[in-house]
Amino acid sequence: MSSKKAKTKDEASSSRGGFGGESIVADCGLNRSTCGYCKSSTRSSISHGLWTESLTVNDYQVALLDRGWRRSGCFLYKPEMEKTCCPSYTIRLKASGFVPSKEQQRVRRRLERFLDGELDAKPSEQTEEQDVSFSREVSVSVRKSLGSAKREQNNEVEPIMKDLSEQIDIAVQKCIQSGEFPCNIQIPKASVKKVISAKRKKLAEGSEELLYTSNIAFPIVAAIKHTHTSEKGKKNVEESVLSAEVVSEKLLSAMDKVGKFMGFSVKVCKGHINFLSATRVVTSSERNDEESFSTTTRKSSSNNLHARKRKLEMHLKRSSFDPEEYELYKRYQLKVHNDKPESISETSYKRFLVDTPLIEVPPSRNDDQEKVPPCGFGSYHQQYRVDDRLIAVGVIDILPKCLSSKYLFWDPDFASLSIGNYSALQEIDWVKQNQAHCSTLEYYYLGYYIHSCNKMKYKAAYRPSELLCPLRYQWVPFEVAKPLLDKKPYSVLSNYTKVSPSSSSPQASETLGESTSEHEDMEQGVTNDDDDDDDVMYNSDEDSDSSRNRSDITNILISFDGPRLRYKDIPRIKNRMVLKELESRLVNYQKVVGAELSERMVYELR
Repeated sequence: MSSKKAKTKDEASSSRGGFGGESIVADCGLNRSTCGYCKSSTRSSISHGLWTESLTVNDYQVALLDRGWRRSGCFLYKPEMEKTCCPSYTIRLKASGFVPSKEQQRVRRRLERFLDGELDAKPSEQTEEQDVSFSREVSVSVRKSLGSAKREQNNEVEPIMKDLSEQIDIAVQKCIQSGEFPCNIQIPKASVKKVISAKRKKLAEGSEELLYTSNIAFPIVAAIKHTHTSEKGKKNVEESVLSAEVVSEKLLSAMDKVGKFMGFSVKVCKGHINFLSATRVVTSSERNDEESFSTTTRKSSSNNLHARKRKLEMHLKRSSFDPEEYELYKRYQLKVHNDKPESISETSYKRFLVDTPLIEVPPSRNDDQEKVPPCGFGSYHQQYRVDDRLIAVGVIDILPKCLSSKYLFWDPDFASLSIGNYSALQEIDWVKQNQAHCSTLEYYYLGYYIHSCNKMKYKAAYRPSELLCPLRYQWVPFEVAKPLLDKKPYSVLSNYTKVSPSSSSPQASETLGESTSEHEDMEQGVTNDDDDDDDVMYNSDEDSDSSRNRSDITNILISFDGPRLRYKDIPRIKNRMVLKELESRLVNYQKVVGAELSERMVYELR
């Protein structure tokens, strides 16, 4: 494999209409190893491997990731699903359709309480980065979290709430004096309530956070209606009574100076008067050719009632070696995974989490270029800092269709905050926000899902999720796939969707139509039981196979230490054994990457 490093390509690829660069791979064939999931004592974990130092984001996304491949540094691997001990299914979810569960909301609320100074971080015995069992997580802190929620719901009256109520009462009197409200109605005093943290982002709009709300418009409407009914009877009352939306708008006009005076943004929504705190977002700082994308959220009000005691910052930067990150990684591996100190080195760390074959794509510079998010495409490290202390690093790939989560390591001192789950929620939010810049950026990939592995159950809790069919490479809703996986570890998931098309979700139906699998037209019930060539990747026992396979592999692009030639154009190999071995390798290579990609990527002989 050439040692030349991948360089950034600004120009678009004219031949494929994608981003620039060239994908070059070397085939590593089948790999057998012991399994870290089922702890098998035999070499029962089987996967196909490729080595690459140059890979375009389009090839990785469409042709590899969506065919069941993943990467570890510059090594690409794909489980041999029928043969490996623990079949690993690629799992993803459409960010726009994500609905957080109660447990996930609790994780976010717990971290907010930590930032508010209500909780302290505590070390935990937890031993996996994101592979966290929600049942264990909830059992540790559910009583504290539920108690906090109840305290918030009690709406203890704060001084600021009394001030806001008085301002609303003044606005009501102004509307009565101006004749907008009848003067002979009896209106109760305004009441302002605190919005619990779990509902703030759900009810707020844009980049503001909802803190307080009042529903005074509804009792005003009821009072006006009661007065009109007494005077006019029921006839035509509905037509003459103002709606809650109109009443709240009139009150907002009367208290137009309250927002500036109190340090709040005041808005109305569906008859409610909402008081929101402004947030300031700082983005896109670039230093020394390293794209850095940082987001800092600060709550502010004139009386500092909601000033956070701790500041959480998230910085997204291009993948590169950072001594501070490496030190955190060592602590994580030693304390959480109980690794031996001698097994951790800068070299292994770089090979695993820093090195990347993905060719960087910079942000769009004009409207003529393909749409790219502000950070570009490529491999990144997402830093999480509390008061400038590095507490976690997420290793991710940002691709044309998705954010692919690769790994997360965190400070063991903050284990009680469930940072793995919190980071997943943040990454899903990031996809939603950046879809405005890149319309194709829709999905969040959570890596592999192994149904028999309890440590991976948490991935299915991010709904609505889909699993990739290992045969036809079609996306199948998890609810459809689960009954099949309950019966046996390996299953052709798309068979069920052909039998029961009505069971597919809208997302699944959409992606089924986009699939370009070579198995797309196979009849129901047909599996790849005949595809036994994987066990003899570099050997061919059938003489007739060479002539049959040669016609299928003629357009594979091959590199002979520099020059690139299609297989059909290379000189005839006279040695029969060498010819059979090469063609067997090419046949299996084409099978695992697909015919289209095998003709586009450069296959490097070594």
